[in-house]
Amino acid sequence: MDQWTVELAPQLRALTALADHDGFMTGAAESLGIPQSSMSRRIHALEQTLRIPLISRDGRAVRLTPAARRLAETVRGPLAELEAAVAEVTDDADPEHGTVRFGFPLTMGHGTVPDLLADFNRAHPGIRLQLKQAHGAELVDDLRHGELDLALTIPPPDGLPHTVVATQEIRATVPATHRLAVSPRIDLADLADDRFIANPRTYNLRLMTEAWCQAVGFDPQIAVEITEFSTIREFVGLGLGVALLPVTDDPADGTVQIPLSGEHRRTVGLASATARLAPAARRLSDFIVQRSS
Repeated sequence: MDQWTVELAPQLRALTALADHDGFMTGAAESLGIPQSSMSRRIHALEQTLRIPLISRDGRAVRLTPAARRLAETVRGPLAELEAAVAEVTDDADPEHGTVRFGFPLTMGHGTVPDLLADFNRAHPGIRLQLKQAHGAELVDDLRHGELDLALTIPPPDGLPHTVVATQEIRATVPATHRLAVSPRIDLADLADDRFIANPRTYNLRLMTEAWCQAVGFDPQIAVEITEFSTIREFVGLGLGVALLPVTDDPADGTVQIPLSGEHRRTVGLASATARLAPAARRLSDFIVQRSS
């Protein structure tokens, strides 16, 4: 245990930081707040302790061996749990202060999430929020690498602690002048001949749109790709195509949201980097869960 607390923990943390920075010692050292010489010593000491090579030189950077990469991924979770446990104890004396690194998808940058975060900030002014808005896969990767404490993801990620906080109904969004605009409900197959506006292929809703359309017998004709839901709605209102989007209380002018026959929903998860959260992160997590219930 003494070797773990005194030697191995900082050495293993140095290894995970080096993996996170693709072998660049300078960036890894800066992320830990230590000199580059200390980074090098920690890695060298870990090699001596384990009696296996962990790095090889590759110009200005170093290349982690396969064994080093496996070790970094294996210990990342336990190290994060240890850091969270220490933070929980040290923050107990002043639970209304701290920093929470929180991420949410690009498609949730308007409305509910900003309003929720603003309300949390007013309720807990001593807790600092570091916010990141990014593609869902990037958010999950940041959680796994300990760069975020919490994130909203669609769908909830496998292998990380999470709570389902919302279920989004997906409807057909069509121009108000569309032939089906007055229909109370339609089959997705009714849109087989329409041009679609959708997110890029890496987005969850784009994959679901294609899968749902193919399940009823057609490949959607994607005319325009856009990341933001609000812009998609505006383009639909201009008559450039139709879209499958989460139902909203604030549709764009000139658009109609039509319910679809069958089950067309997706879930939103609040995921965390570790099962044990520091007090500030726990407050934000509880706040989001309570507001979603």
